[in-house]
Amino acid sequence: MRIAIGIEYDGSAFLGWQRLAHGPTLQAAVEEALSTVAAHPVRVVAAGRTDSGVHARCQVAHFDTTAERSERAWMLGGTAALPEGIAIRWARRVSERFHARRSAIRRCYRYRLCNRPVRPALSASELAWERVPLDVEAMRAGAALLLGEHDFSAFRSLACQALHPRRRLYRLDIARHGEEVIFEFEGNAFLHHMVRNIVGSLLLVGRGERSSQWIGEVLASRDRRLAGPTAEARGLVFLGPRYPPGFGLPEEVEWRVDPHPSEILRDHPS
Repeated sequence: MRIAIGIEYDGSAFLGWQRLAHGPTLQAAVEEALSTVAAHPVRVVAAGRTDSGVHARCQVAHFDTTAERSERAWMLGGTAALPEGIAIRWARRVSERFHARRSAIRRCYRYRLCNRPVRPALSASELAWERVPLDVEAMRAGAALLLGEHDFSAFRSLACQALHPRRRLYRLDIARHGEEVIFEFEGNAFLHHMVRNIVGSLLLVGRGERSSQWIGEVLASRDRRLAGPTAEARGLVFLGPRYPPGFGLPEEVEWRVDPHPSEILRDHPS
């Protein structure tokens, strides 16, 4: 049978999602915990790979098992076997048609930044920091130039293994809430470091070092060397993927407006 799970984690103590030969990773911790519950080795497939220091509100993964366990047992037993900072929020039995990565049609991220003269102390592992006052309206104008489907090579890391750089960005909202500036992204998929590279470039605009139009020029150049620096990891949270209805998943990961079939096909990057 196939089981889908929703995982919440603080990525501060881990070297990212993907299992590595050295150091602690989230994938290794989750697989070891689920193997304890299943009483056989478990391998999981996740909706996306988060980097070292990046957090998740609801990473979705699936695994196949022959063990007969209740959804509650996978959730509670798996969480009990996990280290502090990781929790399985829910588990659902799903059909073999479901694939945590390939079935996702959208993915959402949030980047939180403390914008004040002194660094944050509370929630320091979840907040990036910028001491220079940021012009949110200028950053919004720059962000608007990134909406739609584009070649995002200028915001792609050199280590990115994606087969092509075209992605569709549906939403990039920027808002100030007191001392916090929050960036929210929604797209069909994201390249390696794409969110953090976009934020790093928009910060140059927010500080007045570049114009809003410069963001469009960088995008058109397809040259990573022209974009801003990569923003720090700790401000980034993977809010989770979104799936078409019909898989029996919790509402928080369902895309409630059923897309046209052609849109679903277009939004699956190779």
